[in-house]
Amino acid sequence: MSAVAGATLQPGASRATQAGQPLLEVRNLKMHFTMTRGILSRGAAAKIKAVDDVSFTIARGETLGLVGESGCGKTTTGRCILHLEKPTAGEIIFEGQNLTNLGRKALNEKRERMQVIFQDPYSSLNPRMKVGAIIGEPMKVHGIYRNQKEREKRVAELLSVCGLNPKFMDRYPHEMSGGQRQRVGIARALSLNPHFIVCDEAVSALDVSIQAQVINLLENLREQFNLSYLFIAHDLSVVHHLCHRVAVMYLGRLVELADSDELFSNPLHPYTQALLEAVPIPDPDVEKQRAHRVMKGEIPSPINPPSGCVFHPRCPLAVGSCQQEVPGLRELKPGHWVACPRV
Repeated sequence: MSAVAGATLQPGASRATQAGQPLLEVRNLKMHFTMTRGILSRGAAAKIKAVDDVSFTIARGETLGLVGESGCGKTTTGRCILHLEKPTAGEIIFEGQNLTNLGRKALNEKRERMQVIFQDPYSSLNPRMKVGAIIGEPMKVHGIYRNQKEREKRVAELLSVCGLNPKFMDRYPHEMSGGQRQRVGIARALSLNPHFIVCDEAVSALDVSIQAQVINLLENLREQFNLSYLFIAHDLSVVHHLCHRVAVMYLGRLVELADSDELFSNPLHPYTQALLEAVPIPDPDVEKQRAHRVMKGEIPSPINPPSGCVFHPRCPLAVGSCQQEVPGLRELKPGHWVACPRV
């Protein structure tokens, strides 16, 4: 871990946040769920370690990509940051305030600056409400633009910003395409003038051509409003295009974090290397000649994770000590953090 200006750099911190305060700082975040057992079951209830000691920062105007296999804890991390789930342990510091210590009123005020774009535009919008009411509801709840005409004017502006005709405010969600619905979801997220947005698989449910349009929209909005994103996704090509930095997650823990270009050109953790090697190359001739390295074994259950390094049962570099020691993030290059003592 390196020191800058006499202060210790937190694990997962970006170089851009060293000189100033980051917009968001996650410190040693843990989210453990207790799995209930039936009335005839014996023994203590099992705990699922969905997120286990995760730390990172996000600067103002930055997009951090969060990638990993299904079930590794990406969405749970986003939900904990937004306090849709109460973390088991750790700190979430947003704009200099620790959200885990705030009361309900103070937390609701902070939530105006933290919003979310959900994965499924089909289920994240109320089918019984018109688009204008869907986008205007957050403003009504938080007491912004109390006058209905002012709210309608603001809704029309947001629809235009997101590439939709203001007349769409009189439509119901079922009268719109998937891409249009997701734009409504983005407009709703912008309605409270947020500083930070969690994009939880925001383009994965869309057709490829529509994905490109929505990604370009997110980029334009980031530049226009100086937004910061936590971009949770499976599509690594999208992550490489949109994100400034990328964090790789495996079984509830961060295994690597670096600038996007650095991580994709020089992955250091064995899991990151395997993840990138699994991405197909569009050129069939090049793809045919490429040597594929298949990762051994299956991802362990979060109910009973391996001891030590959670990746050691599948790791080609594992030695005996990997079964006992839990590796922390180490900065091997400026801004390139890796949780593996063998690289």
